[in-house]
Amino acid sequence: MKNHKETWLTLAIEPSIAKRSLIVMLVVGSMLILINYGDVLASGSLQELPVLKIVLTYLVPFSVATFSSIAARLDNQKTENDQ
Repeated sequence: MKNHKETWLTLAIEPSIAKRSLIVMLVVGSMLILINYGDVLASGSLQELPVLKIVLTYLVPFSVATFSSIAARLDNQKTENDQ
């Protein structure tokens, strides 16, 4: 049996979970960028954008979506195994 970290990693790179997480990342991350930096983008002052914060703005929704999908999948598997 796989250890806990291997199970999580295997599920994280599963195509359906990765695709869903990428979509959430693009939609939610882009909305947050517009909310937080819309005025800077509209003014054309792109050199003022903090790159690390923007990367993290996309990484957080990706991480949350991945974690949620994996947790749901493991809960479903546990429920099926308990029946």
